Amino acid sequence: MAPRRPMLLQLWVVGTLTLVLGVAAVALWWERQLPRQLRHAINSEDWSQCLEVTEQMAALRWLGEGAPQEQAHCRRQRAAQFWNNGDQASALVLQRQLVQSRRADAKDLEQLQVWRRELRELAMQRFRAGELETAITLLQPLDRAPSSSSNRFSDSLRETWNRNRLEAERLDQLVQQERWWEALDSHNRLDHPWWQAQTQPQRRMVEQAIARIGDSQEHHQHGDARSDVISGSELNRAVQQQLDLGLEPWQAFEVGCRTLGGQVEEDGPESFCRRRDPTGA
Repeated sequence: MAPRRPMLLQLWVVGTLTLVLGVAAVALWWERQLPRQLRHAINSEDWSQCLEVTEQMAALRWLGEGAPQEQAHCRRQRAAQFWNNGDQASALVLQRQLVQSRRADAKDLEQLQVWRRELRELAMQRFRAGELETAITLLQPLDRAPSSSSNRFSDSLRETWNRNRLEAERLDQLVQQERWWEALDSHNRLDHPWWQAQTQPQRRMVEQAIARIGDSQEHHQHGDARSDVISGSELNRAVQQQLDLGLEPWQAFEVGCRTLGGQVEEDGPESFCRRRDPTGA
């Protein structure tokens, strides 16, 4: 049995060497085919195939120098192709790879920054148009970038959207309760164009109600002269000034009335500002 062991060892060594040499030969043959495939891909502007070939050449770089310059060119063209076809995510991935390579130039970095700005602007357009989820989806490629602040930007968009949505719901409640001054203040707090447009009917209703209250105050029939009632634009400006200072609507109404020399009086469901001195002095 002993003489068989060296024979088995020899067979194993020969088999292993044959396998290794076979793999190396195939790899060498394939590596020599790649430049021809690369030239064909570039000439036919098949940038997807071009990238595949250059990646294979990079993997076989131990058999040669690879094609880093060609790979950079393919990435540049394929990224532009992706962007023009609306696939911003793939375009940004390739452009970042290009910028991080040694073959990138200043124009490549500039192009990456331009695409980032354009994508952010497009997301903001969709956000202002009321398409929150579309805007967030557009920002996802930016979120994947190292040291990116777009994730915080996406969170800011969600926060702004939810704040306006809750304020719009509060506005509806205030209108239903006929709390007109508070409703006006609520609408003034909305800072999103889409929510401002959506709540324009409530805004008109509030303004009409406040105008009716002003007319009612001017024609108030309690035996007093019309000059003892403070109303209209004068009172509205005084109240708005107090709202701008951060007072609650009812408190702003009371303070605004006092600043004009009046005091708040109630008549059933309505409240009005009456001058302390009927002569207005």
